[in-house]
Amino acid sequence: MQITLRMPALSPSMTEGTLLKWQKSEGDRVFSGDVIAEIETDKAVIEFEAVEEGILSKILVAEGTEGVQVDAPIAVLVTAGEEASGAVTATAPSSPGAESHDPGRADDVGTSQPAPTDSAGGERIVASPVARRMAEEYGLDLAQIVGSGPGGRIGKEDVAAARERASSGGSGSQAAATVPGGGPKFHAVPNSPKRKVIARRLTESKQQTPHFYLTIDCVVDNLLKSRAEINASSGKAKLSVNDFIVRAAALALHQVPAANASWTEAAILRYDEIDVSVAVATSEGLITPIVRQADRKELHQISSEITALARRAQDVGLKPEEFQGGGFTVSNLGMYGVRQFAAIINPPQGCILAVGVCEPRAIVHDGQLAVGSVMTCTLSVDHRVVDGAVGAEFLQAFKALIEDPSRL
Repeated sequence: MQITLRMPALSPSMTEGTLLKWQKSEGDRVFSGDVIAEIETDKAVIEFEAVEEGILSKILVAEGTEGVQVDAPIAVLVTAGEEASGAVTATAPSSPGAESHDPGRADDVGTSQPAPTDSAGGERIVASPVARRMAEEYGLDLAQIVGSGPGGRIGKEDVAAARERASSGGSGSQAAATVPGGGPKFHAVPNSPKRKVIARRLTESKQQTPHFYLTIDCVVDNLLKSRAEINASSGKAKLSVNDFIVRAAALALHQVPAANASWTEAAILRYDEIDVSVAVATSEGLITPIVRQADRKELHQISSEITALARRAQDVGLKPEEFQGGGFTVSNLGMYGVRQFAAIINPPQGCILAVGVCEPRAIVHDGQLAVGSVMTCTLSVDHRVVDGAVGAEFLQAFKALIEDPSRL
């Protein structure tokens, strides 16, 4: 029996993906649960597992092919003992750049093909999947990069360092170019599929979502004092200001559930659970892993989850359920010294809270001029989902919580 393997829909927003790497070769035996390929969506790199047992008879889409449409045929699996020559009837998708592998002879079925080599001399280069993707994106030759990992394994840090050397005039394969007419030189960094999807979704959000913005100042001296005391007395990992912010946002949503919502043409969806997305910057763009039921978790639990999720986001190792969904987003640029900014709403959510730096400012306290630590927060709101009064109620609740950390 012939089984056609198709590009899966690995996220609600996915319409196409990149087939990054085949983990099986033509002729390999495949068992249920085996990882067949690595597929890149708009959010992460996900392992595609087999659900049937058989022999990988033909690969229809080459590694590195971008723009493979969801449900397009990518490979053919046949049951053991069936002739490949009589089984392969699927055709490769017409995605840009798609290529078909050589099917080989029928008597080759059941034997593994030799692993591909990375260098002209035939020596296989040991590198992590993330490092390989980064090198391809930056136009770098892995053979020219010295790995710092065990056995000379090349990691993402090694590729990042090589890119930095190339950008500063060192060795590298990014080609410098000059704008016609004597303009400044530049280095062209190809857009990854993820970067293209992020650009498209943010453009659509800004163009199609009626944003409005509400800004409030929070005096956080009590929060900073409590944080210092907790970190000094606790044997657990240190809490960050962002942990308090996520917790306060979750509790504020519990008080003002109308802000925990999304827009659809048929109805406004008000979420029963409070799942807070936390914006994390990666080398390939912004990703928003989710702290599930954040209103039910104490500060150290939120802190450990954010730390683990951010680490996996940097390694492109998030599972779909760790970044799909969420009803509200927190984006914090305070660690970069940014005083205030307005974030673009992360569709289909209705709100995103942009948080600035905690800094000393002049304040009026009990009728007297004083100096206090102030943090400016701006709520971007989808006016189809959340009215101005509801957004203001949320910010009032958030401010009361963040200024009285004992309530957190």
